[in-house]
Parts: sequence; structure tokens; C-alpha cells
Amino acid sequence: WLYELRLFGSKLGLKNPRQLAAHAGNPHGQLNVIHVAGTNGKGSVCAMLESIYRRAGYKTGLFTSPHLVSFRERIQVNRKLVVEENVVRLTECMQALLRHFPVNQPPTFFEVITVMALEEFAREKCDVVILETGLGGRLDATNIVTPIASVITSIALDHQQHLGETVAEIAAEKAGIIKPRVPVFSPAHQPEINEIIRKVAAQHKSQLEFVETEIATCLLGKHQRQNAALAQATVRALQDIFPVDDQCINDGLANVHWAGRAQCYEKKNQ
Repeated sequence: WLYELRLFGSKLGLKNPRQLAAHAGNPHGQLNVIHVAGTNGKGSVCAMLESIYRRAGYKTGLFTSPHLVSFRERIQVNRKLVVEENVVRLTECMQALLRHFPVNQPPTFFEVITVMALEEFAREKCDVVILETGLGGRLDATNIVTPIASVITSIALDHQQHLGETVAEIAAEKAGIIKPRVPVFSPAHQPEINEIIRKVAAQHKSQLEFVETEIATCLLGKHQRQNAALAQATVRALQDIFPVDDQCINDGLANVHWAGRAQCYEKKNQ
């Protein structure tokens, strides 16, 4: 049933996800969310943030997409896949709630699973939720939340049919996750992109930090060292809400697992 919703395609906009979340009791209102958008690296940054907070003893919710093997990868609590029984329960709940929508204008697959994830995290009483956007930011279903921090990772051309033909237009869409007086963290981009993010942050009176350093992580590649620095800066800025010591940050980055990203395997002789 869930996968059949994909037949309706992708549809940007917040009306349906807001209405669906309202029918579900607005579960996101109970959550402390770190909202992550970007073209490249957002999944890795989400995994790093989750690893750090779990290492510090907090109960974490992680929502990412797409999945590699199982749908259950998209919704994780303390890095454990949502159990099958809960997928069934959440799906049945969504089926009932979709009766409130016109037959020809139902919520999309991603809108439904976003609310499913928020519902699961609220039920599990997660301390902190790491929420990855699906497409863009401004009109992405995840943008119904008011986070404790907004993170915008590396930006490049992506989904141009939906987000715009230029990097500047795409950057403006990603910057759409910035909320009033919510701190924003981003790597240093080219000046044009920096200026767009800076302008949106100023409009919302949101503190903005461009992160230009690199730090060690177990994930391979210079880009992952940049992503690690971004995750570290976010965690340190939120110390008043979720205290985390440096050892937990280092341990979280040294032990983060993010499958399918430049993993090395040794083939042993049989």
C-alpha cells in the first residue's frame, strides 16, 4: 500500500503534510529536531549527529532516505530499524487518516512516511531527532517542523526540474528550512551561495555559522572530514540543550556507520 502511493509521484508543498500531521496529533510538536538539507553529505551528517548523541546517552530518532535494502532503514531509534509490527501499525494509522483527503489529491509516499516517522519518534519519546529532507527544503514535507537547529550541507545542481536551473535557485530552496531565531550551520560555499544563506538567515534573525574546518572521522574522504566538522559545530552550539563532552563527539565520529559510502572490504582467499 505504501509503495503504491509512489504512483502519485513527488509533489512539493506543505499543505498535505501539515494536514496529515494535524490529524495524527502533530507529533512533531513533542520533538527536538535537527533538520538537515543539502545536495551532498546530508545523510552522512545525519548519521554523524545521531552517532554523537547516542554515544552521549541520548535516545535518538533518525529519518533518512532512500533505503538500501529495507524500508525499515528510513525510521530508526537508537540506530535500530523500526520493527515490522510498528510499520504495520503506523501504516494502518495512515490508511485511516488518508480518508480525510480527496481521492484525487492524497498525500504522497514521502509525505506519509514523514508523518509515520514523526509519530514513531514521539511514541518512543526520543530525546533528539535527526531529520533529513527528501527533496529541496522549503517545500519538502519535513519542513513542517520547527527545529532546534538547521543544517545545510554542500550544495550543487540537483533535481533541477523541481528546484531551479541554477545553483543560486537551488540554494534558496535549501535555505527554506531556516526558521526564525533557529541557529543555522553550513560549510563555506562559493560566495554566491554563502550570500543567499546569509540573507535568509538575517531575514529570520537566525544565528549563522559557516564551518571551514576538517576533523577526523572513520568515514573515508576529505568531504567526510568536512561533514564531521559540520556535525561537531552543530553539537557544540547546542550544548545548552543537549550537553555533550568532547570525548563523546570524538567517539561518535570515530564509530559512525553509514553504509554504501566508500566502504572498503577485503576479499579473503577461500
